[in-house]
Amino acid sequence: MKISVPQFEHAVTALVAVLRFDFPADSILSRYFREHREIGPADRTFIAEAVYGVLRKKRLLDHVTTEGRARELLLAWLTRVQGLNARELEPVLRRSDVETVAAIKAAPADNLPLAVQAELPDWVVENLLTYCLESDILTMGKSLSEPAPLDLRVNTLRAKRDDVIEKLAADGLTATPTPYAPNGLRLSGRPSINRLPLFLDGTLEVQDEGSQLLCSLLAPSRHDLTIDFCAGAGGKTLALGAIMHNRGRLYAFDVSAARLKKLQPRLARSGLSNVHPQTIASENDIRVKRLTGKADRVLIDAPCSGLGTLRRNPDLKWRQSPESVAQLARKQASILRAAAAMVKPGGRVVYATCSLLHDENEAIVEAFLAANPAFNLVDCDSVFEQQKIDLRTGKYLKLTPHQHGTDGFFGAVLEYSAS
Repeated sequence: MKISVPQFEHAVTALVAVLRFDFPADSILSRYFREHREIGPADRTFIAEAVYGVLRKKRLLDHVTTEGRARELLLAWLTRVQGLNARELEPVLRRSDVETVAAIKAAPADNLPLAVQAELPDWVVENLLTYCLESDILTMGKSLSEPAPLDLRVNTLRAKRDDVIEKLAADGLTATPTPYAPNGLRLSGRPSINRLPLFLDGTLEVQDEGSQLLCSLLAPSRHDLTIDFCAGAGGKTLALGAIMHNRGRLYAFDVSAARLKKLQPRLARSGLSNVHPQTIASENDIRVKRLTGKADRVLIDAPCSGLGTLRRNPDLKWRQSPESVAQLARKQASILRAAAAMVKPGGRVVYATCSLLHDENEAIVEAFLAANPAFNLVDCDSVFEQQKIDLRTGKYLKLTPHQHGTDGFFGAVLEYSAS
């Protein structure tokens, strides 16, 4: 790896901004690149990889540095993680850096605390230890500190998965079927697909396999009234529309008009005509109240800590806290209550998060069931078995990178059985 002085200095400056943790890392990097249009593609790649590399391994890097400054952390990442030596770093080193690099290389990295080895905050590990083995936390933490693969979903309104694999191969891209999701593909490497004809015509959408499986849990039929309650940019909405064969009625609700706006070009590419995006003020919006007792299916991808997505968003582990999780849990409980009220007898709610924490997952579901005896928990394994999906995680859907190759996801299926 050859590093130029401008590359290194830009990476340090960008890292300083990211380490404030006041905004998401991807938005800070995007803004930085907009403000420095003179930076070429290769340099941007290095800067992004360096920033994310430091975020992924920050516990170790903090351990082998003394002050934890951005420059010091970047040098530690280059030496301790990337394996560069002082000679290779010489072009970018200041005189004061020489001793810093020597100290970083000499710092011991054995007998580390579990949280440091797992690359997780202390409070997260303390939480997980109440229901996980140390060995499982270590394995999971290490898997979360690695980059995620690129998963795609084939839009079955446009093409079949096997045909898409062949077309991608003709473009020099290697894609394999995802192990569980019936319409998923996993690409080798990190190719850019934004200009691929299959992407531009709506045949392919970027979507993690775990996210696709949540849609399979909801399993709407083609004539259902279905609601994606926290739709965001609409990845799951589009998957649900395809499952419904572009029939029925599908609402995409979200409190953010900006997020829903990102759905519009994707929706236009998809060929779907049964999707109705609507911005709501909150879970208690009048648009929600009007649908009380009318929905067949409701998907709740609840706002959460996002700790299951650390492969993609490693800064989240430094932007969350026990206090923010407690606040999120209150919101999650309120959203589940409001969304469940829209379901008619015989209807189904899927409550989901991309969190690994019991507080945001089982605790929310169990409290809701205790207060709402008309709802029953449906075994997720049985739902997948009905759909011939070879995945068994128990009564709840619980996905992790080290076990399933997906982001960390939780899902629970609740059915309204009132007479």
